[in-house]
Amino acid sequence: MLGAIISLSALGLAFGGLLGYAAKVFAVATDTRAEAIKEILPGANCGACGFPGCNALAEAIAKGEADVCACPVGGQWVAQKVADIMGTSVDMETAAEIAPLKAKLICRGGKEECGQLAEYDGLPDCRAANMYASAGRACTYACLGFGNCERVCPFGAIRMDENRLPVIDPEKCTGCRKCVEVCPKGVLTLLPETSRIYVACNSEAPAREVTSACKVGCIACRICEKVCPFDAIHVENNLAVIDYEKCRQCGLCVEKCPRNIIIDERIKKAQAV
Repeated sequence: MLGAIISLSALGLAFGGLLGYAAKVFAVATDTRAEAIKEILPGANCGACGFPGCNALAEAIAKGEADVCACPVGGQWVAQKVADIMGTSVDMETAAEIAPLKAKLICRGGKEECGQLAEYDGLPDCRAANMYASAGRACTYACLGFGNCERVCPFGAIRMDENRLPVIDPEKCTGCRKCVEVCPKGVLTLLPETSRIYVACNSEAPAREVTSACKVGCIACRICEKVCPFDAIHVENNLAVIDYEKCRQCGLCVEKCPRNIIIDERIKKAQAV
């Protein structure tokens, strides 16, 4: 009996030694850079970088499969920190492309401004409502107002107001694009943080349809075109469009627009103070 116990113990020690040796030989080296990068990334797992989440992006950067500037939410600060970990430098042209973006609502047609042709009594969901004649809204381009954008925002940057329009907190918005992707009407867009003037309308309908459907829709009057000294705004498909490479944010288009659909956030901020 004693001999059997000794034999089994010896075998156990031998197998344990072999397993320990194999673990060392076949161990997969852990890249500590990936762990360090994970600590730097925002941790929102929004997918705006094209990867399933921040962990996947960190591993891709560590393997050289993604650029150090790949996180649009983190911006240039994160890009520089990641570059330091990787022992490289930030490509300034690439970094400029990930300058902070902010979500903007390009529709002012809430329940007070945009009429209803029929009542909608379905699911309180924008995508579901969009399948039923735009929830009966008179303007088929208008915000549907059921708050999909609010629910999907991982940063709590959007809330629905009493007029059933989303209100975006620029301090919390990171430009992750989730709200833009979930909106079936395309009334949310991303613009550079420095672009403080924008057209708050999404309708490409003719002027006659716009005036009968909404109090604040673009009627393609072209007054903005005529007053702009920089040739930075033109009407395309019945809708005013700003060329931000030319725009100097002088505010003349905002001042002269008869429908007040060109917004200057600088004025809104000053009024709020």
